[in-house]
Amino acid sequence: MTSTNWTTQTFLVLIFFYATLLSHTTSRLLHEAPSYESHEQWMAHYGRVYKDVDEKEERSRIFQENVRYIESSNSVMNKAYKLAVNEFTDLTNEEFTSTRNRFKAHECSPSTSAFRYENVTAVPSSMDWRKKGAVTPVKDQGQCGCCWAFSAVAAMEGITQLKTGKLVSLSEQELVDCDTGGQDQGCEGGLMDDAFDFILNNKGLTTESNYPYKGVDGTCNSNEESNHAASITGHEDVPANSESALLKAVASQPISVAIDASGSDFQFYSSGVFTGECGTELDHGVTAVGYGASADGTKYWLVKNSWGTSWGQEGYIMMQRDVDAQEGLCGIAMMASYPTA
Repeated sequence: MTSTNWTTQTFLVLIFFYATLLSHTTSRLLHEAPSYESHEQWMAHYGRVYKDVDEKEERSRIFQENVRYIESSNSVMNKAYKLAVNEFTDLTNEEFTSTRNRFKAHECSPSTSAFRYENVTAVPSSMDWRKKGAVTPVKDQGQCGCCWAFSAVAAMEGITQLKTGKLVSLSEQELVDCDTGGQDQGCEGGLMDDAFDFILNNKGLTTESNYPYKGVDGTCNSNEESNHAASITGHEDVPANSESALLKAVASQPISVAIDASGSDFQFYSSGVFTGECGTELDHGVTAVGYGASADGTKYWLVKNSWGTSWGQEGYIMMQRDVDAQEGLCGIAMMASYPTA
């Protein structure tokens, strides 16, 4: 090989090397740049404003980390559900759960109450109480840890509609402000069963329009507290750790359930049947409003959340049903209950 040819080949190799390096560098920069721009776009979309540049930079960093997590999760083949950027993408998982998931599972004791659906032998293959007019539009608890109130109210709205034929949006704020004598402590957390006890002792609950939601602890409005729009006759617990018992109950009315919603996959859930890893440290109250099976045969619970319509499937999540664990996915069968009317 002549020195001229060797020099030419070396030159071409160096050109290829630097071109490749430049390509990778440009690609990395282009990948990083849209992340910052997407955070700016996200801020504009959700009206997010930060107090100063330092907070904005920190939130941008968290946002980008969460976006990478979402993209990584969605790249896994054959996963039954997808995650997506939502209004909570600039929050760490700890920040997110600490302000919203305040179900006081550790305060509960096993119930010995009757289960009126024990002898139900046949249930429909699917159920969606929304289609039967027993579910109000999705609500948003905001940064107040009163998921327990939204869960209890949704179940009461359901049984009230089944009893009267009228769907009325009832007041969570009344529970937040007035139900403070026991374990229920407004935005600091509570229990659905205790909420039912309050409603029973109070002889009813007023409407959302009469006592609108504020998202903060307030002073009880005694006038509205006594202005009842609906009432219950009692409440019962679904036998624990039995998805078959829960199925009988959900086939009959919307049911308050507690779940472990602490994971990042729950924070960013967007669509599909949620099969993600989760524990049984119950921290969030929601409402089971139906069940069914996806196109591929995966059975699911249809669950109404209280994080607004930008989360999940317009505020709902489908959670895998009939799993191997007796507690159900995320403990959904551990502590279910419902009001009677």
